[in-house]
Amino acid sequence: MIRDRVSEENGTALRGVNGVTWGRLSATNPRSPATKATRHATSPSCGLSNMYTAASFLAGLVFGVGLIVAGMANPAKMLGFLDLAGAWDPSLALVMGGAIAVGAGGFALMRTRTRTLLGAPVLLPVAGNIDRRLVLGSLVFGVGWGLAGICPGPALVLAGAGSAKGLVFLAALLAGSALYEFVDARFRVRESRARPIA
Repeated sequence: MIRDRVSEENGTALRGVNGVTWGRLSATNPRSPATKATRHATSPSCGLSNMYTAASFLAGLVFGVGLIVAGMANPAKMLGFLDLAGAWDPSLALVMGGAIAVGAGGFALMRTRTRTLLGAPVLLPVAGNIDRRLVLGSLVFGVGWGLAGICPGPALVLAGAGSAKGLVFLAALLAGSALYEFVDARFRVRESRARPIA
């Protein structure tokens, strides 16, 4: 599941999925006055919270409309794009290219700032390692995408439209994520037990 948590190693790194570092707190002691001040500064007031909610809703709305207009919520069109050996449909490559260009511009802008337009701290991913988990995860994602013609964003759009295929895919997506979390947690516990005590 997607989550942010304080690193167990030093108490400073905010981490997301698969240990990707997203930012850092200014204090190492979670009970220190500096850490409490940081948490107070980053916790939104009621008015800001409503603005965050409205901004999230607007971003999601634009994203959903863009998926529909571009045809990315159509599994047949997605499969046509992935069918390189058959009747390949390259139109989605233009959509992805445009999205990457817009996203790159946004990231470049945010790297020059420490706060968002709503005053929240800017947390950008800093991990760039290509490891076994990333490669295997990408392969599994590609297999699922090729079989169903759906990826997570369009799955939400299809589920919202009441599509049975979208609902089934979304349920399977959640089940797969939960299964991964369960297996990963057990693996980490086993790994910590096997680690020699210094």
